[in-house]
Amino acid sequence: MKVAVISSSPFVRQSGVFHAYSPYVKELKVWAKHADEIAFCCPIWEDDKGLLIAPIDFPFQMYALKEFNIKNPLNFLKAFLFSFGNFIQLFKIMLWADHIHLRCPGNVGLMGCWVQMLFPGKVKTAKYAGNWDPKSNQPRSYKWQQMILSNTFLTRNIKVLVYGNWPGSTANIYPFFTATYTEADKIQVAPRTMKKEIEMIYVGTLSKGKRPIYAIELAQKLQALHPSFRLSIYGHGKEKENLQDYIDQNQLQSFVSLKGNFSQPEMKAVYQSAHFMILPSESEGWPKVVAEAMFWACVPVATKVSCVPDMLQYGARGILLNMKLEDDVRVLNSYIINNQKYQTTALQAMEWSRVYTLDKFESEIQKLLRP
Repeated sequence: MKVAVISSSPFVRQSGVFHAYSPYVKELKVWAKHADEIAFCCPIWEDDKGLLIAPIDFPFQMYALKEFNIKNPLNFLKAFLFSFGNFIQLFKIMLWADHIHLRCPGNVGLMGCWVQMLFPGKVKTAKYAGNWDPKSNQPRSYKWQQMILSNTFLTRNIKVLVYGNWPGSTANIYPFFTATYTEADKIQVAPRTMKKEIEMIYVGTLSKGKRPIYAIELAQKLQALHPSFRLSIYGHGKEKENLQDYIDQNQLQSFVSLKGNFSQPEMKAVYQSAHFMILPSESEGWPKVVAEAMFWACVPVATKVSCVPDMLQYGARGILLNMKLEDDVRVLNSYIINNQKYQTTALQAMEWSRVYTLDKFESEIQKLLRP
């Protein structure tokens, strides 16, 4: 089985060794493990540009692509010129492969969607890592990819792996998931009580789209009701200075803190002690931090985007934000003052999340490659 992986995610060349984004490498190892040969078609960087990377320590072939964007007229011209060489590379790798695996959405994913039409008889998978919700507001190129992948005439012999269950989907669409923990990680964890400090955590990139400022605004209101309430913010990003300024100007240092990045083992301990994990994001694919919090009986508090309502069973396994401050404070407070309600939700969240382990993920990938 020769597997071709086509993606916008870059490989980074350092001292002659290829690296890639660390969580991506972890997933690629699973695909490579169950392939006889694997090849990649993607851009190559000579600098990591601040990306958290890990080495690729298994054998593979490379079909390099020229990276581009179309944000201005000069880049549009470059994209036009580069596209010819990129299409040739995409055609070559698809011709070589027994199984074509597309990673979408992205510029490379869109080109891959077009070229794969020339290979209707080959087995294919596509992982759509963004928000599949057909009603969501997304870039036009993302909509094109959704349309091509869904169309059973244009795209044949494929399973499109999407996050969540979407009524009215075509036969191409296959609900899927991403995992962080293994079966061995399923140690017993008890839901927290509200007897001492009440801790809410934010985990993720500090960017405007993730809206960490809303987490702080919620914390202000809840701390006024419960003096033991605390908010800890884990992650880095462009909004860090603005968040720190807001904390300083409003004198919130006693109960709001910016913790920076923690390692995965360190985050396990954080999830196991926190009461709530908040993600007021504008858009998500599979919100990994939500599933991670649920795994450790930490109640997720998240916006109604992408597959989040499905993950939280529309409120049975977590709290869905309305993004109206007073309404969200009232709902969160109802969990704080009713410990039985909180613990029931936490246990249901943990039970659901612990189905989706890395062991199950590998088993499902194996089925896709060797049905």
